[in-house]
Amino acid sequence: MGRFVFVVLLVAACAGGWYFFANYTIQVRRYEDGRLESIRVAARGRSATEVSGSMDVPPAQNRPTIRIATFNLDGLDDAKLARPLVGDAMARIVPRFDVVALQGIRSKDRGVLVRLVEQVNATGKYYDFAVCPTLDRDPGGPYNAMLWDKTTIEVDRLTVHSVEDTARRFRVKPLVGSFRVRGPPEKEAFTFKLVNVLVDVERAAAELDLLADVFRAVRESDPNEDDIILLGDLEADPAHLGRLGRVPNLTAAVTAIPTTTRGTQLADNILFDRLATVEYTGQSGVLDLIRELNLSPQDAVGISEHLPVWAEFSSYEGGQAGHVAGWGAGR
Repeated sequence: MGRFVFVVLLVAACAGGWYFFANYTIQVRRYEDGRLESIRVAARGRSATEVSGSMDVPPAQNRPTIRIATFNLDGLDDAKLARPLVGDAMARIVPRFDVVALQGIRSKDRGVLVRLVEQVNATGKYYDFAVCPTLDRDPGGPYNAMLWDKTTIEVDRLTVHSVEDTARRFRVKPLVGSFRVRGPPEKEAFTFKLVNVLVDVERAAAELDLLADVFRAVRESDPNEDDIILLGDLEADPAHLGRLGRVPNLTAAVTAIPTTTRGTQLADNILFDRLATVEYTGQSGVLDLIRELNLSPQDAVGISEHLPVWAEFSSYEGGQAGHVAGWGAGR
């Protein structure tokens, strides 16, 4: 009997293996320099875009510009996201931008981001997210994340990390990652690094001074990338950024518009070197949740005390086609 069962199991395994390889294929995707990006299983005869799942890569949209945004979610957790008002608002807000730097997530794991992306993608979108790889080993407290539209943006996941802070000088460690626009030829596409920050209001002056060092360190870490974009909740307007505001040529996308829902403070912004990041088109703004989503002031505050801030950039390195980018070089 035992031998018979063994033979049956062996035949079943062989049959299962034959069926798998006859009907499915293992697809390996690599970055241009040969590093592994993802492995997925796809049905034979189907394109990658027809296979469901977060690993799918949809066709690129070739658009002349992209919009990068920052949004402090003000304590987003599963309970808050489960509220219809919040879930519906996020599904309408996120698709307005190609990349969104999120702050103020209070979930103990990535689950709330998974559900957030599922809600956004239920509208027919292709968004994905990234957080610090060590999040699961070091839970607790608010954290930052990056969301992006996979039809217009790709990320080098090996570059996504939190800033080293062994002295615990930041309450929330800035999150860094490298991105590239999809659509233009790879060597001409705009590449950039985001530094996603959430400044602690109780020690804002000290953290803003430290962010000047972070900005320089991120820029110096890769001589092939000069487009460093620091964005997030800074808890200060451009005139009160301390040493960060004295970084040479640093400019702010928003200078005179309140970024809080109650309209009392300019706290959130997008900063970059105006001489290096010539891809900035000069277009930027603050998304008014009350007007754009037809909400009451009370409902808008229930989503967040902060408003999304955005800036527009050319899809092409140097602001025009023909400029060669340095994505992946030196890594």
